[in-house]
Amino acid sequence: MPMGTKRKASISSYLKKQTDASPLAVFRIGFGLMMFYSIIRFYRKGWIETLYLQPKFHFSYFGLDWIKPLGEATYILFLICGIAALCVALGYRYRLSILTFFLSFSYIELMDKTTYLNHYYFISVLSLLLFFLPAAATFSLDNLRQKKTYTKVPQWTLDTLKVLIAIVYFYAGLAKINSDWLFKAMPLKIWLPSKYDLPFIGETFLQLNWVHYAMSWGGMLYDISIPFLLLYRKTRLLGFGLVVVFHVLTAALFPIGMFPYIMIISALVFFDTQFHDRVIQILSKLLQPLRGLFKIGPIARASYPNKRSILSYAFIVFFMGAQLLIPFRYLIYPGELFWNERGYRFSWRVMLMEKKGETTFKVKDSISGRYFYVQNEDFLTPFQEKQMSFQPDFILEYAHHLGDHFKKQGHKNTQIFAESFVALNGRLSQRFVDPNTDLLQEQKIFNDYSWITPFNDDIKGF
Repeated sequence: MPMGTKRKASISSYLKKQTDASPLAVFRIGFGLMMFYSIIRFYRKGWIETLYLQPKFHFSYFGLDWIKPLGEATYILFLICGIAALCVALGYRYRLSILTFFLSFSYIELMDKTTYLNHYYFISVLSLLLFFLPAAATFSLDNLRQKKTYTKVPQWTLDTLKVLIAIVYFYAGLAKINSDWLFKAMPLKIWLPSKYDLPFIGETFLQLNWVHYAMSWGGMLYDISIPFLLLYRKTRLLGFGLVVVFHVLTAALFPIGMFPYIMIISALVFFDTQFHDRVIQILSKLLQPLRGLFKIGPIARASYPNKRSILSYAFIVFFMGAQLLIPFRYLIYPGELFWNERGYRFSWRVMLMEKKGETTFKVKDSISGRYFYVQNEDFLTPFQEKQMSFQPDFILEYAHHLGDHFKKQGHKNTQIFAESFVALNGRLSQRFVDPNTDLLQEQKIFNDYSWITPFNDDIKGF
């Protein structure tokens, strides 16, 4: 048999291979409940008001400046997102629910670039993938509606989920293979001593220099190795134990919200089907009284129909290829990644920098030479100003916003200059923006960032 024919036969055989449906069901329930709780938590902490309604100006992603908060209706958007998450957990009209969750959550994520977090991006990416996976094939309200449950699903649907989680970990580990993280223990050497108020370890353990290096190297080795430890049965329990310890520790040390718990629940998908079957059995016993209450009749069992269009397979291939390639897009940009941050987002670069800046803007009349300085607090919240002060695309977008604002106020021949100084990973602060560059003349995209001053050091690594 020719090699090409063998390869096609192998791919066809793999696509027809089936596995138990329970791992996807357990993942769906855990994911949906965590997202439901996250929305409630977001509301209770008042973040809808402080992050989306109070700001006068919102930083946007290129081409998506039409995505803005909806005023008081933003609360309704969060309500829709929360209801969709709960419906995902219950497996009620699953396709519609996960699509609604993906769209509403992604809209929330894109309303203001200031709120970008890796785990928000992960949730959007994951929910998009889940739309194409039969996560409600079993143990769902859809089973009751259709009076049919699917005990088997295609193996590739489960493997795709595992690959995405493995990519997140492995790429986070690759990003930590850099000279600042490994040989200077930065930024942990800055962050850990500040946790002196933690009981037992804060005033002693976290102040030790060797601990900073041990945690830096340990974090890199953990991220690189954990997908392989979880994949192999003999090391799975060890790997999961490390997942729990690592993420509980990071949750205690750093304010990163739900991300540690999302990753703990996600790691369960690597366990064999017997584990997930036991989870389903336990949940079934807990819900048994409801069966009699709602007079639920018999449900037929079947294998999930393994029929997918070429477009569906093409999307999955494109989706996974994008996840593999997007983190390396920084290679096409000149300059130091940690300094100019081009290609930094959406690349699973987690907690690699301690970056602080101070940026003020001068509005100048190019004809008369008269100028004045902008009070950033007149336009930005403290959180927005903090993020703007050291991120080039924020600085440029804000400069253009100021230009538009003052032109509407009647100012003519307007130029915008920035006085900006930034410190990166414990280094002394240095000038960040060329003070002689009129930022209104710089385009927001396809820009060579020549107005960012060169970094006066070198950071080796991926």
